[in-house]
Amino acid sequence: MLYTGVSEILPARFIVTSVRELCLYMTQRKIIHIDCDCFYAAIEMRDDPTLASKPLAVGGSAERRGVIATCNYEARAYGVRSAMSSRHALTLCPDLTIVKPRMDAYREASKEIQAIFRDYTDLIEPLSLDEAYLDVSDSQSFAGSATRIAQDIRRRVSNQLHITVSAGVAPNKFLAKIASDWKKPNGLFVITPDLVEDFVSALPVNKLHGVGKVTADKLGRLGIVNCEELRDWAKLALVREFGSFGERLWGLARGIDERPVQNDSRRQSISVENTYDVDLPDLEACLDKLPELMATLAGRIERIDSSYRPGKPFVKVKFHDFTQTTLEQAGAGRDLESYQQLLTQAFKRGGKPVRLLGIGVRLQDLRGGHEQLELFNR
Repeated sequence: MLYTGVSEILPARFIVTSVRELCLYMTQRKIIHIDCDCFYAAIEMRDDPTLASKPLAVGGSAERRGVIATCNYEARAYGVRSAMSSRHALTLCPDLTIVKPRMDAYREASKEIQAIFRDYTDLIEPLSLDEAYLDVSDSQSFAGSATRIAQDIRRRVSNQLHITVSAGVAPNKFLAKIASDWKKPNGLFVITPDLVEDFVSALPVNKLHGVGKVTADKLGRLGIVNCEELRDWAKLALVREFGSFGERLWGLARGIDERPVQNDSRRQSISVENTYDVDLPDLEACLDKLPELMATLAGRIERIDSSYRPGKPFVKVKFHDFTQTTLEQAGAGRDLESYQQLLTQAFKRGGKPVRLLGIGVRLQDLRGGHEQLELFNR
């Protein structure tokens, strides 16, 4: 016979058919995803209150083909977005104030936030300066309540740093990340295990990790708009349509994500890629896309900390038939001409219309992989 107090700790709709199922439920992971709200812009408004309530972006100069790193919500109302050219952002919002990034200030704030995290768990996986996963499954704080831990983190960040963060709480990383975005800005959303099935069923497929516009459009043409419809497809059928990603889709449609929170991983590379709505027909069309990709890559490289050193460049090309190739070259520069040469060689391997282009650099880990992360750089 099962423990008589089970009904007090399990959701009413959770039906336990075996002791094994009870143990699985009781050991359910508790993951928190923390995402700072318009982080760079928030720091700028905090340090200069005259910028508050005005359309504000952090990025490069429009006169120098600068790119927007982030912007506040007042700017977003005009359609301004990260990775957008500063010139285009000013076209959308003529009153936009663009300030240069102050990476030292952002790193210092990130360090303070991480210190707060470590009061609750050592299992922290940073994604960037302003974003991280926390596994609090074994945390003793607040009697192990992930929701109360998330609430306290948000309170402390607000009180100590005078900025806001949004948090998502869920049984896995996939759902926690979606949850943190659900009530942005300055929000908290919790997906408990008993809510996963219904929540994921109604979830639009374009919310799934890895589903971009092109994949979402293809799913739409197949009559798949939400995860409930995606569940009607067998795993093998999805693999036939989407390759290995089809298996991932099958799992995500059921709220399955077994990825652990990794606090000892170090990046091997940093890159940017784009899938195009219309295939790029030839090499010239591909080369025309390089300056935009390089501008975005430069912004991402600027965000890494001094424990990394950018190394050899590489390009990735995925052709219209989903075959792909990656080419890198030691000793090559990271200038436009070097990437043009790499892309030209990579394109010749297929010589077909291109659906995706990516460029990046390998990273040298100056810490030798033995020191623990001090910042949210990745």
